[in-house]
Amino acid sequence: MKNTFMVFKYVFMSLAALLIASPAFAQGTATGGFNSVPLAAGLGMALASGLCGLGQGKATASATEALARNPGARPGIFIFLILGLAFIESLALFTFVIIYLKAV
Repeated sequence: MKNTFMVFKYVFMSLAALLIASPAFAQGTATGGFNSVPLAAGLGMALASGLCGLGQGKATASATEALARNPGARPGIFIFLILGLAFIESLALFTFVIIYLKAV
């Protein structure tokens, strides 16, 4: 397992060195080219939304389990659940705002 990790480490380091060094060997000036901002924006929003969705699912599952164990604690659990879901969703919204400001 450790040997496999070391092989992957060397392969990825070699690829990174090749990708970083390739612009240094360019013969002319860069013109036009591929604009990677929309791609990066889409990947960033997808990553943020996906991880926020996982966090919301975990929070909802934990709250449901807590309510099943102790139904009398519903008011306290409900308040913290809504507060937690709002904080989790705000992370996705902040990511959207940052991407919108950078990409547009």
